[in-house]
Amino acid sequence: MSAARVVALPTYDVVIAAGALNRLGETAQRVARAHRYAIVTDSNVGPLHAARARASLGGAGVSTFTIPAGEAYKTRESWASLTDELLAAGFGRDTTIIALGGGVVGDLAGFVAATFMRGVPFIQVPTTLLAMIDASVGGKTGVDTRAGKNLVGAFHQPAAVIADIALLETLPAEQLRAGFAEAIKHGVIADAAYFDRARAAASRVDTLDRAGDEMLDLVARSVEIKADVVRRDERESGVRKTLNFGHTVGHAVEHCSGYALLHGSAVAIGMVYESTLGEEIGITERGTASRVRDAVHEAGLPDERPHSMTVDDIVAATHGDKKARAGKAEYALPVRVGTMAAADRGWSLPIDDEVVRGVLA
Repeated sequence: MSAARVVALPTYDVVIAAGALNRLGETAQRVARAHRYAIVTDSNVGPLHAARARASLGGAGVSTFTIPAGEAYKTRESWASLTDELLAAGFGRDTTIIALGGGVVGDLAGFVAATFMRGVPFIQVPTTLLAMIDASVGGKTGVDTRAGKNLVGAFHQPAAVIADIALLETLPAEQLRAGFAEAIKHGVIADAAYFDRARAAASRVDTLDRAGDEMLDLVARSVEIKADVVRRDERESGVRKTLNFGHTVGHAVEHCSGYALLHGSAVAIGMVYESTLGEEIGITERGTASRVRDAVHEAGLPDERPHSMTVDDIVAATHGDKKARAGKAEYALPVRVGTMAAADRGWSLPIDDEVVRGVLA
């Protein structure tokens, strides 16, 4: 394994390195020793990486459970199916679950771990850029419903996160681009210099060495930013809301697409509209939305809603978001790249629907 970067959270470490998957078994024995291990993966990732994960865990006492790939399968039905399969296979409280995949697998397997036998340990092994820098860190688990995204779930911290950047070499280019949306977001909310680095790397995504030192540094810095926020606010009652920049509109657009739109693409669209919204209401410095839009463009990501979606449908979907309060959608907005607004108001602001409609139109 190449030189590793380790980011420490209060109860677990995030290990980032090329080749880190080979140390899964050693890590599991140290932080989540179990009688049996259940690898939860999807139909895209399983054929590529499940055998290595299983071998690292020792093979014996390890079973693999595979769901169909895609956000459309992050449902209560998939949760029920996985828990039933675990019970039928005789898994008990001495089980550790291994989430091997992108954000969908991590969220779903984490929710299974949070609820199976009233809670068993799990280890996140993210295989996408988006999952490495965002979804795997922070303990949010859950599933989507017809009403919206991530509306049923639990906070359940992993025992460890193992981010093997060499796995990014098998990631489709559009998924890598989608991951850069979250890197750009981290720059906007906390680090203007990192924003510029992420933007520059995203503009070279087709030639970027996915297992090289630049990618290692990018993943590590994003994890550091998110970890710092999570340390201060584990359950999203304050500063953790800043991580929702781009996500109120983003989740609405994603929902309206029937989850055909990649999460990162939806967040890219949301960041452009929400920074524009901030300028419109006088919270965000002029020119910030242009910087965000340029970064999104350079990453090869969309910057406006699909024309098949109506403004009214998107606004209605924002009200089904878990961030809505007292019937109003709330937004985390930047002051400028690197600094977020509303520290004195809980880091999130309710915005009138008519203002949002004007920006979306």
